[in-house]
Amino acid sequence: MSISASSMAPATGLGEVLQLFRGRPSLTRADVMQLTGLSRSTVNQRLDALLSAALVVPSGEGAPTGGRPASRFTFHHDRGVLLVADIGATGMRVALCDLRGEVRAESARTIDVADGPEPVLGAADEMFRELLTGAGRAAEEVLGIGIDVPGPVDFGSGQVVSPPIMSGWDRYDIPSWFAGRYSCAVLVEKDVNAMAIGEQRSVYPDVRQLLMIKAGTGIGAGMILGGEIYRGADGAAGDIGHIQVTVEDAGAEPVCRCGNVGCVEAYAGGWALVRDLREAGKQVSTVDDAVALVRTGDLVAVRLARRAGRIIGHAIADAVSLINPRVVVLGGQLAGIEEQLFAGIREMVYRRSLPLATRRLEIVATRLDNRSGLIGLALLVADTIFAPDRVEALAAHG
Repeated sequence: MSISASSMAPATGLGEVLQLFRGRPSLTRADVMQLTGLSRSTVNQRLDALLSAALVVPSGEGAPTGGRPASRFTFHHDRGVLLVADIGATGMRVALCDLRGEVRAESARTIDVADGPEPVLGAADEMFRELLTGAGRAAEEVLGIGIDVPGPVDFGSGQVVSPPIMSGWDRYDIPSWFAGRYSCAVLVEKDVNAMAIGEQRSVYPDVRQLLMIKAGTGIGAGMILGGEIYRGADGAAGDIGHIQVTVEDAGAEPVCRCGNVGCVEAYAGGWALVRDLREAGKQVSTVDDAVALVRTGDLVAVRLARRAGRIIGHAIADAVSLINPRVVVLGGQLAGIEEQLFAGIREMVYRRSLPLATRRLEIVATRLDNRSGLIGLALLVADTIFAPDRVEALAAHG
């Protein structure tokens, strides 16, 4: 195995050494020495501490070195578990994941996020407990919890700030709600940011600039710039659904759920599609109903879906011109009507954006379906609890 340290920052502490194992199937002591530049005695000290804390475990024997086999070691991904909840406007998915961020068990149920934080978080915790019981794991084995929500999040405090559709959630302290139930870190993220990191890390690991669009009940965007989530100065970046647009022959500008008029979401969000179909006399009650009707080829539904694609494409074109992503990924319930929606999106993006920004641009549907938020959350939680400055404390209490 060839190991190169050319792109690695010098690693000295336990946390930096553990990062090496998290990113590779296994390593020998010699590998760690080569990657870090540390002496054999220091590497032995670091590995002994990680082994004692069960953060690293033996992984068989490596290739002979100097006539003697070198022991291999690997990250202990089953040392504990992560719990994550992807909360949408009308539904919630939760999962139990290993410490690599891989989903081991999951479940879903219908909810109304406007019911408020305590009923929704209570439902999430009930589902968490069921998953833990099914996996034979105890609450004490939970090392981290991740929650994402369909609204703007102050990432530092874990609080939702003035969310348009989340009645009763404004400034609610989500981490504190879980603090009395689990003794672990709690991360709160905007749903589409979690989706963006899930898609980028799992599907497009070599892409450093990615735009994720969630087209569901509402419309939102998450941005990966330089391989990292871009949240903006206050966590408000990516609020693409509330860009105001002018739509010809649309009549009076529709009122958005945020209180403004003429927003992208007020024309093209799933709730707006349901509204317009009902006004046209169609028997639909939910976004899933609207998607199903489009799939039947209903002429009114198809026309509205194509119009929604053009309006969303208008906003995406502005984002493409601004941040020049390599890939635009569309997820959410409306991604299920790819044929109708994508035609309008591509039409507007390639018409409105400069050729330099679109010559290598990919506009694609999610390949993770409804799991991108769960996967992204689990990866973000794992990054948080295994951040180099936290590993020392974790090892000390291991």
